[in-house]
Amino acid sequence: MYNKGQNKWKKIISLTLVIALFSTLLIGCGKKTPTPDTGGTQTEDKGTTTTDDKKEEPKEEGPDYGDTGGITLPLTDKGETIKMLVPTGVLDLEKKFVFQELSKRTGLTLDIEEVPESAYAEKFKVILASGKLPDIMLTGAYKEINKIAEESGAFVNILDHLDILPNFQTVFVDNPEASWALKSYSSPEGKMYMWPKYNSERVVNHGYLYRKDIYDKHDLKMWTTTEEFYEGLKKLKEIYPDSTPFVSKLKETLFNRMAYGWGITIPAAGGKDVTYYNEEEKVWKASVTSPEFKEMLDFIKKLYNEGLLDPEFLTDTQESWSGKMAQDGKGFVTFDWVGRMDMFREQVKETNPDYDLRYALPVGPVGKWLTLSRVSGYGVAIADNKNKELSLKLVDYLTSPSGAELMTMGVEGVTFVRESNGTITYPELADKETISIKDLEEQYGMFTDGSYLRMADDCVYFDLSEREQEAADIMVANDRLAVNDPILKFTAEEEEKINEISTPIATSALEFATKYVIESSYGDAQWEAWVKQAEGQNIQEVVDIYNQAQQRFNQQ
Repeated sequence: MYNKGQNKWKKIISLTLVIALFSTLLIGCGKKTPTPDTGGTQTEDKGTTTTDDKKEEPKEEGPDYGDTGGITLPLTDKGETIKMLVPTGVLDLEKKFVFQELSKRTGLTLDIEEVPESAYAEKFKVILASGKLPDIMLTGAYKEINKIAEESGAFVNILDHLDILPNFQTVFVDNPEASWALKSYSSPEGKMYMWPKYNSERVVNHGYLYRKDIYDKHDLKMWTTTEEFYEGLKKLKEIYPDSTPFVSKLKETLFNRMAYGWGITIPAAGGKDVTYYNEEEKVWKASVTSPEFKEMLDFIKKLYNEGLLDPEFLTDTQESWSGKMAQDGKGFVTFDWVGRMDMFREQVKETNPDYDLRYALPVGPVGKWLTLSRVSGYGVAIADNKNKELSLKLVDYLTSPSGAELMTMGVEGVTFVRESNGTITYPELADKETISIKDLEEQYGMFTDGSYLRMADDCVYFDLSEREQEAADIMVANDRLAVNDPILKFTAEEEEKINEISTPIATSALEFATKYVIESSYGDAQWEAWVKQAEGQNIQEVVDIYNQAQQRFNQQ
């Protein structure tokens, strides 16, 4: 149980830590007053006179809430109050349908506290310092949550309660696709304080996009190899001499995006990824000094020198890049978010009805792009207090197929309808051409971060457009999704050493990559000098730390 003094909290929690903890989360104040549903009743047949003949009538069935994954509803018949801290800008959540329905199903009184995004970091700091934690709260940065939990005893170790958590057992323990999270997201002592979100990513969200209408016009096919990619750009340059066929707004991060196609991971702008996991050899290696990195840079340099890569790729803004992609004679290939395919088409349909931006395969000898994990690196933490078992059971229900459907779709026949053709419609939002997650949150309270832990397969997030679905199908059919590198656990000393060494190397690597591509004087000699520089900055020490951590990971 959490019973530490406030002074210890003040020593543990700093504003810097809290900001780091929630820098990637969206935030949002209210209460819920549900009507407990205590289920069916049991009656006896009193029409007989002997004890032996007396029979019990069958127990009345409760409401059918679908697949609860083994968790029994309601969770209680006493109406206990569970307080949740959720990130949302939507007000009056106590009036929203899904929270009222959740209260009815579970028998709990839900007290939902909302905090504006701009005030969340400070609010969370105050809550932690006071020691008066809500029962369930959204968290980020699992490493920091583990640290706080180990030092304060404030949060529940989920693994101590598996006997009452059938959905956690099914999703995160027995499921090979997700069980790695128990090794990666647990504390150094092997305790699990964060309950991750599950099934909250699409197959692909980003990738190479190309102007299919232009390619078709000139009898060019979508590339399947790096050489075909190059030859297509070269042909377009001949047809449109004033064009730069490959354009980008990613600046130095373009190197990071393309590197997956060469089988390595290098830092994005501001990142520190200087190692990668070699799947064949099962060891970690330095990425920014690898032969694969040089091969990629040589390829990009060739595109740059031949005018196939936009010379402004390091400086283009969203606006300038958009203008190039919207015109027929400027840019034809890019790397971006898949939603851009429909967005650009909608924007130019009046002036260019044939505009057709489509998803294409990754380039590079490996030719793959990252796989989006079904397990998120953030989720909720449960306070170690008198309500911990009810809180755990509530979160377990939210992880079930039934809970996922409620919190991301609502109730069939009430909020949504399954049409005969298989599509999902939301009658109360029929006036909207497209329905977004934000629309459903504002209307019903769905998708409120910190209250949903799993997305239903049929929810609006997975209702892909024709182009988005094609993108997913192409990547799966062609086996172009890369195996993700293991997420390792490091000691405090290892973390400090990695940060100390990797950060300056990552910065230097991107600076070198930029010069290597755009400066004609850069070649083999400069590459060799760069490798020696990185070695002098002790990159091998980082590699060694990763391999030591990998050995511990393998033994778990």
